[in-house]
Amino acid sequence: MDTPTDTYVVELRDIVKTFPGVRALDRVGFRLRPGEIHSLVGKNGAGKSTLMNILTGIYQPDEGEIRVGDEPIDTMTTGLAKQVGIAYVHQHSQLVPGLSIAENLFCGEVPTDRAGFVDWRGMYREAGELLERVGLEIDPRRKVEGLSVAEQQMIEIANAMFAQARVIILDEATAPLPKNEVDMLFSFVRRQRDQGVAFIYISHYLEEVFELCDTVTVLRDGRLVGGYRVSELDMPELIRLISGAKFERFKRERFEIDGRPILEINGLSRPGAYSEINLAFNAGEIVGLTGLEGCGKAMLARGLFGLEPLGEGEVLLEGEPYLAEMPDQAFDRGVAYLPRDRQRLGIIGIRSVLENITLPILNRLVNVFGVLRVRAERAHAERYVDTLGIITPGLQQPVQLLSGGNQQKVVFAKLAGTEPKLLLLDEPTQGVDVQAKTEIMRIVDQMSRQGVAVAFISEEIRELLDVCDRIVVMYEGAVTAEFQVGDSDATVQNILQAVEGG
Repeated sequence: MDTPTDTYVVELRDIVKTFPGVRALDRVGFRLRPGEIHSLVGKNGAGKSTLMNILTGIYQPDEGEIRVGDEPIDTMTTGLAKQVGIAYVHQHSQLVPGLSIAENLFCGEVPTDRAGFVDWRGMYREAGELLERVGLEIDPRRKVEGLSVAEQQMIEIANAMFAQARVIILDEATAPLPKNEVDMLFSFVRRQRDQGVAFIYISHYLEEVFELCDTVTVLRDGRLVGGYRVSELDMPELIRLISGAKFERFKRERFEIDGRPILEINGLSRPGAYSEINLAFNAGEIVGLTGLEGCGKAMLARGLFGLEPLGEGEVLLEGEPYLAEMPDQAFDRGVAYLPRDRQRLGIIGIRSVLENITLPILNRLVNVFGVLRVRAERAHAERYVDTLGIITPGLQQPVQLLSGGNQQKVVFAKLAGTEPKLLLLDEPTQGVDVQAKTEIMRIVDQMSRQGVAVAFISEEIRELLDVCDRIVVMYEGAVTAEFQVGDSDATVQNILQAVEGG
């Protein structure tokens, strides 16, 4: 991929990093040219985040060399990384929601007048000029909390550029984005690339690698597989490089569903969320719910689980009226929910695998005196670790130290342990690698074959066609279309047209 005349804005040579019991990086190299969008891919745990943490000074390498331009860096620190023009835009916004765009841009360096008071007029004027310079037509007085997720990420990229960043790391930039905002972000990144800014793009959405990136570096188990021009690869080959083996997509094998309704929704409405919803979820059936961000699908799931008001209408669980005002009431009735944001709502990162798995059922693991039965707790956790194939050094491992795919499996173990009748899954494969996605879909398939009704919420249409029996489309709060998977009209094109309101 390299030529003798290549120049690099940053270069990592033979990087080694070892944690207790784990060699996270084994002589890994990485090179980035000016004005290049370079993807860094690999399974969860391949070493991508560790390598970027070394580049930005969060970790120190055990061996190896970091070069910025032609200059070697003896000891990279977070301060030095910023000074030499390296910025890290994380998946979750680091902006202050309650402040305006201008206040965030000038945070720590607010302009003042001669009397020492904040020069608001000057700050807003200068912020507007900075935003205009990078092609963002946004009022700098707007509060960050009122921006879309894509707009927040563009503000963070712009903020890095104002600090003279020459290298911007985008970590799972589109994971929290609805599909209609991805194109907006990509257009912005391309414009900045054309101005000479270099991007390192980390993503598990491999379609985006082919759509956005110029080059790609593949890591596997802490080792460098290779660097490639994206134009020289296709999807099957990239997946093979990532996984080290030929990849087989999961495809649900159809089986006879008994048709017994677990949850029935009749005429359910909630102002500002959804209206006149009529839906049924049957035992053993996986029903896909899709639609644009804000169509009501996620709010319906949260309402059923007691996280938000459910609204007015009839909801029956196995023929009996159902309403959960709190999540514990939903668990008690056999309804479990996997949230979209597993880091904030799905796991307790600092607690162990054991504690996370058994948390919802602790009341079932105590004796008559209210004392926890430790052996029963451990046996329960071990069973689900084995069944779901959770890769962990032990049950006492903090969940935050597991890969993203294994964190998601811990959430599934937690929910499966409640023995649910209805499983509500909100973007269950978001932010995990292709192999982990396949494993998660197999877990969902297995649970459905045990009689669990599943609502699978996703904007990935191909994924829904692989795993679901039926796909329901919502648009502006209403159910507007339904497709039976396997029928001739259940195509990506037809479903996408319905998603867009067609």
